[in-house]
Amino acid sequence: MNILLLEDDVILSEILSEHLSEKGYSVSCAYDGEEAYEKIIKKRYDFMLFDVNVPLLNGFELLKLLKEQYINIPTIFITSLDSAVDLKKGFDLGCDDYLKKPFDLIELDARINYLIKTHNLNSTHIVIDATSYLDKLTHTLVKEGEKIKLSKKDFEIIEYFLSQKDKIISHAELAANIWIDGEVPSDATLRTYIKNIRAHLGKDFITTIKGVGYRVNI
Repeated sequence: MNILLLEDDVILSEILSEHLSEKGYSVSCAYDGEEAYEKIIKKRYDFMLFDVNVPLLNGFELLKLLKEQYINIPTIFITSLDSAVDLKKGFDLGCDDYLKKPFDLIELDARINYLIKTHNLNSTHIVIDATSYLDKLTHTLVKEGEKIKLSKKDFEIIEYFLSQKDKIISHAELAANIWIDGEVPSDATLRTYIKNIRAHLGKDFITTIKGVGYRVNI
């Protein structure tokens, strides 16, 4: 599981990175907001830990920028800011949790485990319905016992739709979260992927909202 750690205190960053690595996570460290942003647009992360008071682009500004670009990655703020106003601001921007410094590593582990559980990040199976699921280890769709090999993009698109149930997903949001290398798919390319997915899961699995985007129906 890939984690991005944004923390400008080098000693604390090393402590957290070493601890998380010992827990089995793959940790990428950034020491300012711009460096973190560059890493995010080049690599897929399962979740992020952001200090707020970091150079160039603070944690609040970075999360706001990501949300404006439709990049949705579970995020925990780790910060010395503890006022009600700061807490509200963090959650209003879309963070998932807020951990006040100083903190015990046991508390960090507990909050990460809760984040993983709520976002189903650790499961190898992503349930679609009573008879279908995605197998993250093999990138296959298992439907009524039959294993169907999916392309990497088909798999990632289905996985993203399932993580955003009840939401209308725009072309821009899909591009920002699936095509992280900066290549933006054309409307025709995206329609082809949607067509492929419907062929596997039925034409009603994804509804097209004309002029807006797509919504998964489960």
